[in-house]
Amino acid sequence: MSQKDRQVEDQARDAWNQRYAAAEGFLFGRAPNAFLAAEAHRLAPGQRVLCLADGEGRNGVFLAQRGLDVLSVDISPVALAKAQRYAAEQGTALRFEEANLARWQWPVEKFDAVVAIFIQFAGPSLRQRIFTRIVEAMVPGGFLLMQGYRPEQIAYGTGGPPDAANMYTEALLRESFADLDILSLRSHDSTLAEGKAHHGLSALIDLVARKPK
Repeated sequence: MSQKDRQVEDQARDAWNQRYAAAEGFLFGRAPNAFLAAEAHRLAPGQRVLCLADGEGRNGVFLAQRGLDVLSVDISPVALAKAQRYAAEQGTALRFEEANLARWQWPVEKFDAVVAIFIQFAGPSLRQRIFTRIVEAMVPGGFLLMQGYRPEQIAYGTGGPPDAANMYTEALLRESFADLDILSLRSHDSTLAEGKAHHGLSALIDLVARKPK
């Protein structure tokens, strides 16, 4: 790892640490993402789930409460500490790992599902590498549950990065996950109420896909 790359990683970690430390309560709220909650019926107790950039643990804790074997990863140790406390408060057991997804040692064919909710910190180059690793991490028959913002979100300004290049379109997701069976891909404008960070009318895109057996 070069010194420049290390500096970039440190800056990203520091920025997220500051955001999570400054938040009153939970930055994205305690309730699970609504799309994830609606699609969780596809997952069975005991299955292994990877929650990417899970922050303060709202989604990982929700899935663990449903009996799933959850690994929650995030770059921010501040967020992970909050997530661990939240899981303990809820009497829920799941695993946590500090990870920079740009250089994390991704497991291969280990997860029955990968959950990727608003992982749009990644620009186009890193995003494609992450998408490739997501597919590799899934077992045959495994699910990808993903929600993100579309470029129209920039005009709404109700959450997400200020860079349209980080947003998703249906064409982008179809191309990126061409090796998966697309079960549902939907663009819609809906109101989010996920803490102070995601709040208000938002330009969303939802993907449910399955790795062929």
